[in-house]
Amino acid sequence: MLIITGTIAYDYIMDFPGAFGDHILPDQIHKINLSFIVSNFEKRRGGTAGNVSYTLGLLDTPNTLFSIAGKDFTEYDEALQKFPSIDTSWIYVDHNKYTATGFAMTDKKNNQIWGYFYGAADGIAGLELKKVAKQNDLVLIGPSGAAGSMSLVKQCIEQKIEYMFDPGFILTQVSDAELSLGVKHASYIIGNDYEINLIKTRVKNWQKLFAGKVVITTLGEKGATIETKKKTYNIKSVKPKKVVDPTGAGDAWRAGFLSGIEKKFDIKTCAQMGATAASFAIEQYGTQEHSFTKEEFISRYRQYSGNLLSL
Repeated sequence: MLIITGTIAYDYIMDFPGAFGDHILPDQIHKINLSFIVSNFEKRRGGTAGNVSYTLGLLDTPNTLFSIAGKDFTEYDEALQKFPSIDTSWIYVDHNKYTATGFAMTDKKNNQIWGYFYGAADGIAGLELKKVAKQNDLVLIGPSGAAGSMSLVKQCIEQKIEYMFDPGFILTQVSDAELSLGVKHASYIIGNDYEINLIKTRVKNWQKLFAGKVVITTLGEKGATIETKKKTYNIKSVKPKKVVDPTGAGDAWRAGFLSGIEKKFDIKTCAQMGATAASFAIEQYGTQEHSFTKEEFISRYRQYSGNLLSL
């Protein structure tokens, strides 16, 4: 079973029609004071755990969503309940706080600036993994704040449960020792090229710690690189029908990949499933607005890879 951790959140997504770089003066970065007039605004369901679980639901892949939401969770919960493959019974609701909230602004070059309020997600560090996960499960350690993510990492280590380490959003919060611990015991490590390179600069003997693991470096429209003990795979991205919003594409990629792992497909197929899932997410505005049937997913996968896929 896949155990999906991380945040459940509401996202406020905005589009800036210009480029951030045109308004940031390199010699004045010590006193930035900028206002951007946005051309589009939407409130959407989000959070890494929610996003990944949603796309797994589209793929009809059994998964347990293990996180904390707030007193405004009802609307979100109703949307997840539509997917029989998503177990929401382990989502704790804090009736004293609001659900975590993210504020994202994307410019015309697809650069993003995020602001984040953890809210109820502050309680993730107190979740007890032993209540839901077993030794044959795979846990996605999604961004949960430094305390939350590292608590789940340590619980996986203690309980000898495999996990995928996704530390991108907490790299500015965790110590080098914590980062090294997460990397050392992970079965899978995932991040974009900037994040993976940053991990390499902060973790001593990273070559040794990376050895034998599956290291996934996502490259946006350039695809992804998957390094395994035996081989490195260069996975091309799947061309979407239209590019509307890149927000959430990474989470959809993770879901496609994890779905393949759950179905015991080979690594290349898993990565190509990730690329296919991401292409659907890019076509819609928001992180959980994309939709597809199994037949539509299989068709796009076949057109992209040239291979048949049985889901």
